Amino acid sequence: MCLLVLAFKAHPDYPLVLIGNRDEFHQRPALPAHWWNTRRLLAGRDQTAGGTWLGVTDSGRLATVTNYRDPESKRDNAPSRGQLVVEALGRDNESMAEMLVRTGSDYNGFNLLWGSRDGMRYAHNQGKAVIRSLEPGTYGLSNGLLNTPWPKLVRARTALSEIIVRHGKLSSKLLFPILEDRQVPPDHALPDTGIDRNWERLLSTAFIRSSQYGTRASTVVIVDRDGLTTFHERTFDADGLMCTDRAYRFQIAG
Repeated sequence: MCLLVLAFKAHPDYPLVLIGNRDEFHQRPALPAHWWNTRRLLAGRDQTAGGTWLGVTDSGRLATVTNYRDPESKRDNAPSRGQLVVEALGRDNESMAEMLVRTGSDYNGFNLLWGSRDGMRYAHNQGKAVIRSLEPGTYGLSNGLLNTPWPKLVRARTALSEIIVRHGKLSSKLLFPILEDRQVPPDHALPDTGIDRNWERLLSTAFIRSSQYGTRASTVVIVDRDGLTTFHERTFDADGLMCTDRAYRFQIAG
């Protein structure tokens, strides 16, 4: 994923709301969201490494990952960051935190959000690794650290915060437009992450469209106070046209 916005205990009726775009090279094969056969895990699946970018379980756990953009530190032999999501969905919060302390440095740069409506955590592995619990509020994450004020992140986080305040009832129809934003910020506002300026410009929009690389999936997850969960995913081709539109609703078990 390259853009995530999380509202954790920020709405009286919806303790957990997550929206996000997964950006990836179009040549990398992936399956759209589905219930995996090996466990009660709902997620898309990367067919190259077998992991996922965002998933939930029928017990109410949620996890998602973004890459930390640092071209100079990338290692070709590092394990897939998509496996971190699978691990986080299968462990409790403490066990996952302990695993990250032991093995987090093995991975290329990442940001990980995981937990449930009862508690969310954030971790990254840049410099001195950080693992922390999140207080109630609205958070944004792209390919820097949590709440790094990149223009697209600020716009998306502000938009979700305004919807949380103004609307008593939330829906994917209300939230998807945040992820569809294609506004390009001025050059002086672009981040400098060590890549070509043209790429910085291309990657600066919430929804990215190009023939090589772009937004492959947009996902909305809404969990209400009674545990009713909506997971709605749309996938897109290289022209930015929608390929699949899958919505799942289920009651958290237990």
